[in-house]
Amino acid sequence: MGQPSSDGNGSGIGVVDKSVAILASVADEPRALAELVEATGLPRATAHRLAVALETHRLLARDGEGRFVLGSRIGELAAALPDPMLNAAAPVLAWVRDECGESAQLYRRDGADRVCVAAAERAHGLRTTVPVGSRLELTAGSGAQVICAWSEPESLREVLARAEFTERSLIEVRRRGWAQSIGQREAGVASVSAPVLTRDGALLAAISISGPIERLGRSPGTRFAPVLIAGARRITSALAG
Repeated sequence: MGQPSSDGNGSGIGVVDKSVAILASVADEPRALAELVEATGLPRATAHRLAVALETHRLLARDGEGRFVLGSRIGELAAALPDPMLNAAAPVLAWVRDECGESAQLYRRDGADRVCVAAAERAHGLRTTVPVGSRLELTAGSGAQVICAWSEPESLREVLARAEFTERSLIEVRRRGWAQSIGQREAGVASVSAPVLTRDGALLAAISISGPIERLGRSPGTRFAPVLIAGARRITSALAG
């Protein structure tokens, strides 16, 4: 990829366009410095200097492997925007986290991806962090299963061709009202998700918890799904006023 330019895809202000390119790159997936350089086309010294500056302002952070990811400030800025869904979800995510003892997330669909739009993290112990703003493919994980199960089938053909689950399994997810994942998206990680629906049954989002398999177990749905379903209904009720 070439360097960010001012040819209509940028502002013409070099440092801003380069910084945005870095943020957009790590929104797709965590990236080490070499991967950041390859994804943005920036010189290594420039990419490092800007990434460290963005990290200072908490717009970037590092994961457990030292790779750059979106920072907590991104979520804080997003939370400042008037979004009824996020306002309704915030206290519910905290309740779900406290009831389940695991990190809780809210995902919305964006094309062939799901985006984490809100989260409530565990305060202590081993956490499975999904930073707000993270973009994950709809091909694996309980959140992906829920979003796909309540989406129009014709919009999923390319996704299902690459997915770790089948169209038949999505029928079962919709029947029981929740999904679980055991190491499907990430080795050693389990998750459980439920749909947040409108009063008419249209999908708004997926509410999830995730954590190590050794804590959640091999059948986490039977244990945690009732809490997630209750949380989803609380969000629906709050949005309905």
